[in-house]
Amino acid sequence: MSEIGSVKWKKQEMAHFFPTLKKRVDSHFSGGQIKKQGNRKLYIKAITLLVCYLAPFVALLTMSLAHSTQLLLWSFMGFALAGIGMSVMHDANHGAFSKNKTLNYFMGHTLNLLGGSVCNWKMQHNVLHHTYTNVKDMDEDIDDKLLMRFCPHSERKAYHRFQFIYVVFFYSILTLYWVTFKDFVQFIQYRRHLSLCEEKKSHARKLLQIVSMKALYFFTILYVPVALAGLPLNCTIYGFLLMHGIAGFILALVFQLAHTVEGTSHPLPNSEGVIENDWAIHQLQTTSNFSRKSRWISWYVGGLNFQVEHHLFPYISHVHYPEIAAIVKETAEEFGIPYLENRTFLGAVNSHFSFLYQLGKPVSVQQRA
Repeated sequence: MSEIGSVKWKKQEMAHFFPTLKKRVDSHFSGGQIKKQGNRKLYIKAITLLVCYLAPFVALLTMSLAHSTQLLLWSFMGFALAGIGMSVMHDANHGAFSKNKTLNYFMGHTLNLLGGSVCNWKMQHNVLHHTYTNVKDMDEDIDDKLLMRFCPHSERKAYHRFQFIYVVFFYSILTLYWVTFKDFVQFIQYRRHLSLCEEKKSHARKLLQIVSMKALYFFTILYVPVALAGLPLNCTIYGFLLMHGIAGFILALVFQLAHTVEGTSHPLPNSEGVIENDWAIHQLQTTSNFSRKSRWISWYVGGLNFQVEHHLFPYISHVHYPEIAAIVKETAEEFGIPYLENRTFLGAVNSHFSFLYQLGKPVSVQQRA
C-alpha cells in the first residue's frame, strides 16, 4: 500500500459541481426538516435483522432439533449477518446511524458478530476506500488477493483466466478470513497510521483488544453450543462454516457490484502523485449504482445499491438515498458528468463477472486512465 496522503486531487473547472450538489442536497433536508441520520425505519430494520440473527442462535442452544433444522438455522443466521453488516454496521461506522455518538459506537460494533475489528474496518473502508476509490495501491478493495485480479493496472497471471469461476469460492471465505487472519495482517499494516483511528489506543492495547474480541467470539459461537448446550461438534462446525459462507459471499459480491464492474474507471496518479480530477467527479466515475427501483434489495443491502450517493455523502444514512438520488443524477447530468448504474441486480452481477472475465483474458482490458 502506498503512503496515505501521497495521492492528491487536482481542482478543475468543474470543481464547483460538488458545492452545487451539496447545497441542493442540504436544502432537501433543511426544507423538509429531515435529519440526515437514521430514522424509525432504520431502527426497526436494525432490530429485525438482529433478532433474525440472535433468535436462531438461541433456538440452537435451547431446543432439540434435527441436524437438517440446525443447518437451516445457521443458514438463516448467515443471511441476517450479511444484512447487519450492510444495513447496520456500515451506517453506524460512518456516523450515519444516529446523531447519538454512543449509539453509533455500539451499533458499529455489531461488526464483532462477524469477528472483525472496527478500527481496522474504518481504516480500510472509511479512509482508504472512500478517499482513494479504485486507485491502485491505495484502495485495498481492488488490490490483488491470492488468485484474484480486480484492477486493470495490476499484473495478469495465467490463472486469472479462470477467476470468474473460482472467485465464488474466495468470496465465500471472506468473513472466515476476516475472523481468523485479516485483522492481524491489517494490525501490522496499519500500525503507523494508528492516529487515524477514532479509537485512540496504543499498539499493545489494540492488539489485546483484537485477540480478546476474537477469543470471545469463538467462545460464544462454537464453545457455548458444543460444550455447554451439548450440540454435536460436527454439525456445529458445518453450520458455522455454512453461516460464514453465505454471509461472506453476499458481502463480497454486493460491495464489488459498485466498483468492479464494466464502465467504472481506475485512474492512475501522474509522476507527481496527482490524479487530474476533482474528488467528487472521481467518485462518480469510479462508482456505479444498481437496482435503484427495487425496494426489497434497497432494504436488505442497506443502500449499497446507491453507492454513488453513499460515496458523495457517507455521513447521510442509506434510508435517504432513494430520495436524494434524483438530485444527484439530475445535477450530474447538468454538469455533463456520467451517472453510472445497472438497472437490475442481475445486470450488475453479470457486469461484475464479465469484468472479471475481461481482466483474466490474455489480452487485458483497455487501460482506463
